[in-house]
Amino acid sequence: MTLTELRYIVTLAREQHFGQAAERCHVSQPTLSIAVKKLEQELGVELFERSKNRVTPTPAGENVVTQAQKVLEEASRIQDIANTGKDQLNSPLRVGAIFTIGPYLFPQFIPKLRELAPRMPLVVEESYTGTLRRRLRNGDLDVIVIALPFNEPDVVTQPLYTEPFVVLLPDQHPLAGRASLRPQDLEGENILMMGEGHCFREQVLEAMPSLAHQHGTSDRGIRTDTEGSSLETMRHMVASGLGITILPLSAVLGTQNRLQHLVSIPFAAPAPCRTTALAWRVSYPRHKAIDALREAILETRLPGLK
Repeated sequence: MTLTELRYIVTLAREQHFGQAAERCHVSQPTLSIAVKKLEQELGVELFERSKNRVTPTPAGENVVTQAQKVLEEASRIQDIANTGKDQLNSPLRVGAIFTIGPYLFPQFIPKLRELAPRMPLVVEESYTGTLRRRLRNGDLDVIVIALPFNEPDVVTQPLYTEPFVVLLPDQHPLAGRASLRPQDLEGENILMMGEGHCFREQVLEAMPSLAHQHGTSDRGIRTDTEGSSLETMRHMVASGLGITILPLSAVLGTQNRLQHLVSIPFAAPAPCRTTALAWRVSYPRHKAIDALREAILETRLPGLK
């Protein structure tokens, strides 16, 4: 039994497809299939139920995969411990961020981080909160940038800044001349929303209960009939006249040069908002790397973020 085999079965349980799991593990499908079968023979139990289109863990397989995940987490800590004896700013820092933060935050702080830690390579990726949570636990990422609340055992979170939400609408819209807006001012408007699975969608609905109440219920009140896959998609849909949308302030400040014929209007106090934070494993030993990342973000954050 090897760590590689354990990584294969954990990935296969997550992907539920041999081809996709092999791709994630950067090996051929036959290599992964043979390794899984070898482990099953060694353990004397079938770990997966195989069908034509899907692979699912057996009851025994689920228990083995759960334990394998714990073993992999502990193994990653061995590497972390070894790294404590090295220059903490001289090895790669793997940073993940949710889709609605990464595109606007990464370009801002990366130049400053290079000044603070010129010998520290930076590896960045964007994904959903759930995926980043899992990759952090697995040791695939060192630190992630997420929106609070974020609760995970043995993970430290530290708030970075709070940003308000704003309304994005065409400059010819009847509301375009307002200095600020209240949620009730949006009644009767078609508000374009992020698709299911995006945490920003849930943040908006939680911050604006009236929007959550009216979502998809009738022609009265606030309507949210159209969904998009990214904040940039939402911006283009507003520019096309399909409706208006709600964005975090950073998504507007980071794209001002592309907001032709669009205006953004703040909400009246108390404005709905979200808090962005860093999260990393308690056992992660490179505290100087985390400190450098935090300093770079705070020194270069966009104006209007508190």
